[in-house]
Amino acid sequence: MSNVDLNSKIPNNVDLAQDKRLLRALEQWQPNYIDWWKEMGPEGFQEKDVWLRTAISVDAEGWAHFDYVKMPDYRWGIFLADPVQDRKIGFGDVMGEDAWQVVPGEHRNTLRRLIVTQGDTEPASVEQQRLLGTSAPSLYDLRNLFQVNVEEGRHLWAMVYLLHSQFGRDGREEAEELLARRSGNPDKPRILGAFNAPIENWLDFFMFTMFTDRDGKYQLLALAESGFDPLARTTRFMLTEEAHHMFVGETGVERVVQRTVELMQQAPEGDVTKLGGVPLSLIQKHLNLWFSLSLDLFGGEISSNAASYFAAGLKGRANEDKYEDHKALGTTYRMAVPKDGAVAEEDVPLRNAMNEVLRDQYVADCQRGVDRWNKHLEKAGMSERLVLPAKQFHRHIGLYAGMPFDPQGRLLTREEWDRRQGEWIPNAQDRAYVQSLQGCVKEPGQIANWLARPARGIKGLPFEYEYVRFD
Repeated sequence: MSNVDLNSKIPNNVDLAQDKRLLRALEQWQPNYIDWWKEMGPEGFQEKDVWLRTAISVDAEGWAHFDYVKMPDYRWGIFLADPVQDRKIGFGDVMGEDAWQVVPGEHRNTLRRLIVTQGDTEPASVEQQRLLGTSAPSLYDLRNLFQVNVEEGRHLWAMVYLLHSQFGRDGREEAEELLARRSGNPDKPRILGAFNAPIENWLDFFMFTMFTDRDGKYQLLALAESGFDPLARTTRFMLTEEAHHMFVGETGVERVVQRTVELMQQAPEGDVTKLGGVPLSLIQKHLNLWFSLSLDLFGGEISSNAASYFAAGLKGRANEDKYEDHKALGTTYRMAVPKDGAVAEEDVPLRNAMNEVLRDQYVADCQRGVDRWNKHLEKAGMSERLVLPAKQFHRHIGLYAGMPFDPQGRLLTREEWDRRQGEWIPNAQDRAYVQSLQGCVKEPGQIANWLARPARGIKGLPFEYEYVRFD
């Protein structure tokens, strides 16, 4: 077990005190981070006491402490999972070689790019969500939003530590740039498209944490296999925190569906808008939007970069141990590709298909969540079901980028897509309606009308607990 220094200005389990130069560099970056947090973190709540968990160890049992914290005082730290003794690289052309404790020179630029891209997503999501606190549907949900936010901030610290400790001046400059970009800024946007999309309401937020954070899970699982051991250990611990973010999204959407079903049974002709609910059609549109945006985050279906990452031992498949062949040479992966105005099956060299392998695992995981939501419709005897759209729908990256597929995977004319896209993704009228439901609920135990109460509170506390103190 590694020792955790909780008394340091920067809590850590990487012996920062023994590396004075690195410690000074991170302590110089820290005030800039706090300034960014105060400017771009949750607006209007910086001085509120919030019931938050803070990492205090990397042990699976009792790794976090819960207490009231003002978010700017949160103890962001650097935590790596405990090392695996004599760890070997588990895949690619370097399979069986010792895992690297320092960045190999030949992979320096590639690893830096991977770390920066991952790191850039963390502050981006905080920026996307910074205004949501003013329309929280309950104190329970408000607290969960802030828990997600502070942990995304800690994940940024995790990537910045790697940049500072492994990449010298280049790493320090990249760490500064992570604080300089802004989500949705036309002049200096975040690197990946989904992290520039606006999150205007809590339905967006629940879909984002369901689908986009789930992409994060699979990216972290792939990086946790990396032959670069500090990156693997960092992402393994990040996965511990990421699980809560996906829980917030999956159960959040489920609670919206549950309440919609209840209101459909009460409303005249099932029109839940007359009772202030979210119609299933609107839930489906938001699902379509965030699922398709999140699919883009995996990259192109056929990718020479993905093949190179795998061959070099930089990024594996999620849960690489479950595969028999860790070289992925001489084998293929069957995937759908656009051909002559239609979609056809094609065998692609497996290494070049690694993005699609990961994406297919992700889709199956998302389907399990959607099946869970649909149980509420089934139980109520309703025929309607929520569905994941086809992977070709509304894509901006990869083989299907810009192609006008409908949610069923049918290729349309551009004119038909332009005319009908408002049927499948939220339009201005949809957004105005969802926005009309948003309003901050500040009283403990109270909840907005458009979603159901959670099955239980946090860490054994009741739903009625004062998770955020407004006084």
